[in-house]
Amino acid sequence: MKRFLPFLDLRAYQLRHLPRDLLASPSVTFLDIPQGVAYAMIAGLPPAMGLYAAALPAIVGALFRSSRHVVTGPTNAVSLLVGTAVAAEVAHSGASPMTVGVTLAFMVGVVQFLAGILRLDALTDYISQPVVRGYISGAAVLIMIGQLPNATGTARVIGNPAQIIGGWLSSLSEARLLAVLFTLGTIVCVLYLRRFYPRLPAAIIALGLSIVVAHVFQLSDAGLHLVADLAPLPAGLPPFTVPHLDQWAGLLPTAIACAVLSLVESSSVARTLAARSGQRLDMAAEFSGQGLANIAAAFSGGYPVSGSLARSTLNQQAGAQSRLSALFCGLLMLAVLLFLGPVVNQTPIASLAGLLFILASDLIDRDRIRMILRGTRGDRVAFLATLVGTWLVPLDQAIYIGVGISILLFLRRARLLTIREMTISEKGRFREVDHEQEERGQHCSAIRILNLTGPLFFAASGELQDALERMNAEPHIRVVILRIRQTQGLDITITSLLESSQRQLESAGKTLLVLGLRPDAMRLFEKTGIASRIGPANLFPVQSGWFTAMEAALRRALTLAGEHSCGTHCPFATYLTAQETLRDRLEG
Repeated sequence: MKRFLPFLDLRAYQLRHLPRDLLASPSVTFLDIPQGVAYAMIAGLPPAMGLYAAALPAIVGALFRSSRHVVTGPTNAVSLLVGTAVAAEVAHSGASPMTVGVTLAFMVGVVQFLAGILRLDALTDYISQPVVRGYISGAAVLIMIGQLPNATGTARVIGNPAQIIGGWLSSLSEARLLAVLFTLGTIVCVLYLRRFYPRLPAAIIALGLSIVVAHVFQLSDAGLHLVADLAPLPAGLPPFTVPHLDQWAGLLPTAIACAVLSLVESSSVARTLAARSGQRLDMAAEFSGQGLANIAAAFSGGYPVSGSLARSTLNQQAGAQSRLSALFCGLLMLAVLLFLGPVVNQTPIASLAGLLFILASDLIDRDRIRMILRGTRGDRVAFLATLVGTWLVPLDQAIYIGVGISILLFLRRARLLTIREMTISEKGRFREVDHEQEERGQHCSAIRILNLTGPLFFAASGELQDALERMNAEPHIRVVILRIRQTQGLDITITSLLESSQRQLESAGKTLLVLGLRPDAMRLFEKTGIASRIGPANLFPVQSGWFTAMEAALRRALTLAGEHSCGTHCPFATYLTAQETLRDRLEG
């Protein structure tokens, strides 16, 4: 049970680390404020919910997550997925956006908590990196498209990307110059500070300057929209909220999609930081801790949260030594909510749009994308299908498309059974035959050895059956030796196939020998009765010694083959004779 209470490691906390933890947390909170407000806008929620999601959930995440450096809170990709659910549910049932957000957070939290308790952490390993990268890149483009109306001060357009772009272009004649200037000014300011003063909190400085300029020149009277015009941020601690579970049926698909995306995102962040710090993670505790953080968000006015890559990386780089730093971030956010609400209300919406353009661009990892596109065909298909899927279907369905592609790729690779024929080389050694090469080595007309490597379970039955049918179709073959020592996952489907293949070979005057049976495979053969049907004399378990079982199988095969066209020049007979001569010399 202690594994799910990782905060117990604070009992060994050294006070000399406290100054570094205290100094790291303000930097993260300065980044948290603009991101929280901006991400809530992406989700179609009141800006206050972005800050609420960065307060109590950050404290709970710091205490119950395995990672010492991950900062829990709202993130770009999850916010966009939440936004689709909020818009759909509000339009369908008329519920308030805040009610939908907290209900979704509770459902996501329950799914993630159960995933941790049930030790389902390994499931995220089956979602490939190209799928995750395709989803995040597609979501980044959607974020930028969604902010086009805010950047120009025009009316918001709802629909798919093409409809949003079309509606925005048609309304450009109504664009407000002040909104465009503040958007571009924020972008230039952030990029400049990042380039020449990378240690400064560029986002908070850029937004701070925009607040000062808008206030000094009273630009809100000139038509510049502020956060207060959208949804004023009330001063005070997060409110106590209760999820409305009567909405669960409509929100369940999105909740599962959010849970999967959040777990993939946050576990990736945790592993990245752990690789740098040398910390050993417990992914089950990561999942359950993430779930508890989402449940905390549901009861404190927040919406689904995840592990933030930007804030977590900054936390580690700022010198954080323990989970107390992330806890202090949550406490500082509570102080911001108590005292800085009126200041946040004066933030120009256009400036937030400029910041979101930057943050969305950061999500598009161009180097990683180039690497994926230069990789295997499967990786390219997974990336491009998920990327395009984010633009053509709702995001909760797009993440399912990505997960489905990952599962298909896994199943395709899991069934990659390699079947190669073995022969004797000119130097008198066994080797696999490469049929793409002209030279096949010494060949026996009556005996074939098929060497199997890889997973040998029901998904590989088609490949194995095709190989055995090809052997059965060759008229001169009398014995087929199936070497399965280098396979895994033997199941009843394969043993049944071997039994039926043996009958087919027997009807054609041929014999099947099974070579390299490990103890677990031999037990399966005996329990199912396949061993007696194939014949104990035709089964060859693994033995100590190099090719000892192979030599025994060859002796049996030569006896069954009798006289054949190889005559005295049979490579297998020559090999056995050479091995016996060598052993006699060594014994002599």
